[in-house]
Amino acid sequence: MVLSSVVASQFDTHGKYGGVVPELASREHLRAIVPVVRHALEQARSDLDDLAAIAVTEGPGLVGSLLVGITYAKSLCFVRKRPLIAVNHIEGHIHAVILEAGPSIEYPAIALVASGGHTHLFEVREGSADRGSYCLSYRLLGKTRDDAAGEAYDKVAKLLGFGYPGGPIIDRLAPHGDPHAVKFTFARMKGNTLDFSFSGLKTAVLRWVQEHNLTDEIAARRRSQNASAQDFLALTPQSTLDLLASFQHAVIEELLRRAAVSIEETGARALIVSGGVASNAGLREAAQSAGLACPVFFPTPALSTDNAAMIAAAAFPKFRAGHFTDFSLRAQANLALA
Repeated sequence: MVLSSVVASQFDTHGKYGGVVPELASREHLRAIVPVVRHALEQARSDLDDLAAIAVTEGPGLVGSLLVGITYAKSLCFVRKRPLIAVNHIEGHIHAVILEAGPSIEYPAIALVASGGHTHLFEVREGSADRGSYCLSYRLLGKTRDDAAGEAYDKVAKLLGFGYPGGPIIDRLAPHGDPHAVKFTFARMKGNTLDFSFSGLKTAVLRWVQEHNLTDEIAARRRSQNASAQDFLALTPQSTLDLLASFQHAVIEELLRRAAVSIEETGARALIVSGGVASNAGLREAAQSAGLACPVFFPTPALSTDNAAMIAAAAFPKFRAGHFTDFSLRAQANLALA
């Protein structure tokens, strides 16, 4: 049960730059962490003395932002004499789904984690029982070799003058275009065929824009950065709407095609889709109608993007199993999940 979930958004801070600026992200984390924790405790009608343990993300992610969370968590644990639990950010995204659909998910499962910083495919299995708690085990099947799926959305949106974050606005405009109007092709992957690559797709969009000379159109949208989706629709001609629909169709097809192969190869009994891209309505609709060999589970939109509730959910099995860490914990920007 989630007693409270408080998120401090930084979209306004980073929007003017068209993406996340690490130094600003760290500063905003530092500014927000104390009032956010205080608000979450008030919302849950609790205080620090009621906590049995404190969990924190150790990675992967931006080092500066991770350090803010880790330093604050260590301080609370030291003062309140509470155990500290380290959580992998990607595992948190997986547990955002398990938190809501846990009893319905059968293992082994495939987890597709797609966000602005990650695009990974994992095989997820139940581990052995430890103190009455099942900790999951993960095997990496594939990952992006360049841009993450959400990063591709943001870069394409910035290129076309829609601002940041790009995923939500492209998702809202894509249904107004023809998803087969622009033909995108993906390079055949050498080595692990379950790996992803989205940089070529982004480059293909750039070439399309250059060929169609959209300078005035893009400038008009950039002057309307606070516009609603309906306003952007009026500022976007049909040819560009077709481009957006085709782009989204290509991304979704790549994600689900590799997920389907993973399900077949592992005999998975469930597909877990999480991360910021899991909020995408086009992906949700396509996954449910794709005829996959197992049921598909998404988190609610509120738990799709980064949040502390998913970190607590991933920490709970570790808490029950007594898997704590000490104050030597450090931020790991490239922490793997295995």
